[in-house]
Amino acid sequence: MSEDNKVHAELRDNFGKGFARRLRAAGKIPAVIYGHGTEPVHVALPGHQMSLLIRRANAVLELDVDGTEQLTLVKDVQKDPVHQVIEHIDLLVVKKGEKIEVEVPVVVEGESAPGTIANLDATSVTLAVEATHIPEHIVVSVEGLEDGTHVTAGELSLPKGAALVSDAELLVVAISVPAATIAAEDEEEAEAAAEVEAEAAAE
Repeated sequence: MSEDNKVHAELRDNFGKGFARRLRAAGKIPAVIYGHGTEPVHVALPGHQMSLLIRRANAVLELDVDGTEQLTLVKDVQKDPVHQVIEHIDLLVVKKGEKIEVEVPVVVEGESAPGTIANLDATSVTLAVEATHIPEHIVVSVEGLEDGTHVTAGELSLPKGAALVSDAELLVVAISVPAATIAAEDEEEAEAAAEVEAEAAAE
C-alpha cells in the first residue's frame, strides 16, 4: 500500500444534515465503513486528501480508525449535483488477498485505420480482482484496426490474477467510418453518376 493511501479517520457519533454541514465546513467529509458482517462505523475523513484519492477509480484506503488499521474500498461517493462538493463517502471493508468485484474503466490507445473512428461502447468492465491489486484501467489498443472490427470484453488483455465478470460478448470498442464521411462519398458518387448520364445524353 502507498503511504498516500493511509488516511486518519475520526470516529463520530453525531449524525444529521446539520452536523454533516459543520463537518464539511471544517474541511472534513462524513463517511461510513461497512461490510464483512461488521456494524457500520461512522467516521470523518480529511477533505483535501480524500478529494485527491477519489480521483482514482476503486481507491483502496488504509484507514487509521482510533488507532485500529482498517483496509477499505471507496464504494460510493455522493456529491452535491450543483457545486460538486463531496457530501458523503461509503467505504467497504476488504481484506488483503480477498477477491472483490469492481468496475474498472476502459481506455482506448492507438489510431485505427485512416478514415475510421474508434467508438467506445462500454466505458468500463466488471472484474474480480484482489482488493490490493485493482488496476486503474484496462487498455484497448485499436492501432490499425479496420472498419467493422469489434473488440469484446472477452478479448481484453487483463492483468495477472484478474478474472472477467462482465459478459465475454459485451461490445467494448467498434471501429467504423463516420456517417458524415459515408454521406460525402455517396454524394460524390451520385454527382459522378449524374455527370456520366449528362455526357451520355449530350452525345
